Amino acid sequence: MYCLKKEDMFRIIKFFDGWNDTLLWSCLQGYMGNAWTDDIRDPRSVQIIIGDFCFFAGVPNIELVKNIPEYFSAQYIFMIPENDKWANLIKKEYKNNYERFMRYAIKKEPDVFNIEKLCSYIEKLPLEYSLRKIDREIYNKVKTEEWSKDLCSQFPSYNYFEKYGLGFVVYHNDKIVSGASSYTVYNEGIEIEIDTREEYRRKGLALACASKLILECLNRGLYPSWDAANRESVALAEKLGYHFEKEYATYSITL
Repeated sequence: MYCLKKEDMFRIIKFFDGWNDTLLWSCLQGYMGNAWTDDIRDPRSVQIIIGDFCFFAGVPNIELVKNIPEYFSAQYIFMIPENDKWANLIKKEYKNNYERFMRYAIKKEPDVFNIEKLCSYIEKLPLEYSLRKIDREIYNKVKTEEWSKDLCSQFPSYNYFEKYGLGFVVYHNDKIVSGASSYTVYNEGIEIEIDTREEYRRKGLALACASKLILECLNRGLYPSWDAANRESVALAEKLGYHFEKEYATYSITL
């Protein structure tokens, strides 16, 4: 089993032909994440870990299914198999320690957004709230709390976030209560992360944040990709102009 260097990522691109997932692109393009294979020169099996997500492709390989690197510190990992053979290995290895659930892929349609409608969502933000771009101070703040850490968790430093990342938060008084940002980045765009404090949900805050982020992406020529963890996320995406594509099986492994 070998961990690939950035300059060797080209060797495994073929395994993900047809995978319309920007997290994979982010790793294959060398921005973030890591990849492993059974053979560097002639790979047959591939694993990519980026953020909390783990993808498998090629010939099913139990050693890759077992591979949870030492640096991985989260309490769970989401495994996404290419097919049922990989899924069966996951179930065999983790037995009663997994939960199968569905995630929801959202179509990637660059010309689907209604600019006026997005602007109206921002304008409807109640007066007691303020919308701010993520700067160094906010970057440091969101990483200290469990509910908001994933807004910047994949960027090891503010300098890296400033160079490649993008995001906005909503303040209520002096407290950050909601945010939308780049979970990951790739050449053509970002993968959106949305988080809101539980007691501040259903107030239109995430809608305003996401609208601002999408508009900024469009201004920069970037695509704001969306992948939904639940039906509520699908509903929010559709309100912003996206369209549902398909559901796919994911395995949550408790570590």
